[in-house]
Amino acid sequence: MVQQHPLQKLRSPSRTFSLLLHALGVASFSYNFHFLTVWETPFDLAYGWHFQFLTILGLSAALLSFSFGILADLTLAPVFFKAKNIISIVATPLEVVISILYWGLHLINPELLFVDNMRLPVLTDMGFHLAPSVFLTLDLVLLSPPWTIPAYGIMAMSTGLALSYWYWIELCFSHNGWYPYPIFGLLNTMQRALLFTFAAFLSTVSSMMLKWVYGKVNGYEGARVEAHKPLKKVQ
Repeated sequence: MVQQHPLQKLRSPSRTFSLLLHALGVASFSYNFHFLTVWETPFDLAYGWHFQFLTILGLSAALLSFSFGILADLTLAPVFFKAKNIISIVATPLEVVISILYWGLHLINPELLFVDNMRLPVLTDMGFHLAPSVFLTLDLVLLSPPWTIPAYGIMAMSTGLALSYWYWIELCFSHNGWYPYPIFGLLNTMQRALLFTFAAFLSTVSSMMLKWVYGKVNGYEGARVEAHKPLKKVQ
């Protein structure tokens, strides 16, 4: 049985609202992956498949996190609850950054995002680029203990993720001859470095803002005290 953290807003794991939210999230994320299997694109046979997209990597982390959430809700086992919370430390700010970057670039020029005019239906587009950040943020604010990872830890994690993704898309480019996002092909190496540096900075800011929102909803003083601990407390 998981002992609920005193700052946690609602009971989780539980077979009530927590299970409902996680089940809805898994259903949404799973539908997105099913859509990829029936959507004919140049990525079907490309090196890296759709995992070239940051969107799909973030979606995978979200699906894994919520799958552990469902297991925790059904079994009330602390190990699954802890796994869900650990993965959410990466998945939640990543999905928020994906939403910000995607919709920001979409407003500026959609052609920076789509290869060969690959456009998504509006609801499907929101399922990929908005729903995951909403589900994960709700899970964090309502159903999770506070994050206690320090600012330098968040910055190191964000930088590591940005560099890893940069390496991954360059590896895919070496096999395919094109980038998943057209904007990468318009930039030189230095400009891409600046873009990924900005993404890492945005991920750090996103994590700090999520911690601030958690504090505003669940009790800022208590969350601030928890933040001085080196690890995320999961009971």
